[in-house]
Amino acid sequence: MIRKKPDEKIYARLFDMFSLNPEECFLWTTRKKISLQAEDAAWMDLIFRWNGSGSWNKNLKEDVMLSHPIPPLYDEHSKILILGSFPSVKSREQQFFYGHKQNRFWRVMAQVLGCAVPETVEQKKEMLLSHHIAVWDVIASCEITGSSDASIRDVTPNDLSEILGCADIRAIYTNGGKAQQLYQKYIFPVTGREAVALPSTSPANAGYSLERLVEAWRSVRSVSEDVLP
Repeated sequence: MIRKKPDEKIYARLFDMFSLNPEECFLWTTRKKISLQAEDAAWMDLIFRWNGSGSWNKNLKEDVMLSHPIPPLYDEHSKILILGSFPSVKSREQQFFYGHKQNRFWRVMAQVLGCAVPETVEQKKEMLLSHHIAVWDVIASCEITGSSDASIRDVTPNDLSEILGCADIRAIYTNGGKAQQLYQKYIFPVTGREAVALPSTSPANAGYSLERLVEAWRSVRSVSEDVLP
């Protein structure tokens, strides 16, 4: 049986909603022919009820109010702060940032910083902190469906004063358009600190290859090198 490559747009939407893996996306694209030209509300209703394994789950349609479960990663030597929007399903399960294996954050940062790709949480922490990089998210709590940035509403932002008061943060970056939008809406009016928007490392950002992401994120290394002893 010849397997066709899953449609990138459908893959992106499914990953964004539920962090479905490639096999689950294949099941979706081959068993359920959903037109991207269909009415968005009807199409989204089907996604909300599809659990990726050949059956329907009506409970997936409901948004869930969640609080951010992961503490910020930083220390008094941090000079760079990278902010995402809100942890994905996999990140919430693993209790650490960018936990889904398809998210390219750790591969991008490893190439940008000239390091081996970290495998464990401790290795990830060491790579970032040794380069004076802090990581957290814009949102403290929100209603969200799965991992979908598009479904986020009723946002309460994180308070960055703890990080900004402890560390001499010289540059703030946002990982993706949603994080930048939320930063500008909720955090910039409080801190007055500008953030530089970088393209999302999520596989939902199908238009960016790994190589293109690395090139875009190299500005992080430039700042990191400026503050390294």
